[in-house]
Amino acid sequence: MLQPPHQSPQVAAVPSQRGPAREDAGPWHSEAVCRRDEAGLFFAPSKEPTAARLSREEAAKRVCARCPVMVDCREHALLQPEPYGVWGGLTAAERRVVLARRRRREMELRNAAPTGPIAAAG
Repeated sequence: MLQPPHQSPQVAAVPSQRGPAREDAGPWHSEAVCRRDEAGLFFAPSKEPTAARLSREEAAKRVCARCPVMVDCREHALLQPEPYGVWGGLTAAERRVVLARRRRREMELRNAAPTGPIAAAG
């Protein structure tokens, strides 16, 4: 879902041009399925009970699953990074895990990259 965290969760707001533009159809967010769904589905109300949160997040993920721009939305949320809500089918906690894995993988690749004159000759 596309909504800056500083706005009320009852009003969906799509970033005007913050995210990467899709070359084939203009800005990705113009095609987002969540633009037509209830904004409250994607952002937690204050003091939401755990069972209600899990149910709401699963419903939001089902909306994301049928969205043609889910990958673009997810990348936007990972690159910004968006600290709240369900974006691209991932919760904020799930996005933190993805980001941590990416950082770990990047460090492993950097550490495994050959350096020095032997690497250049090989």
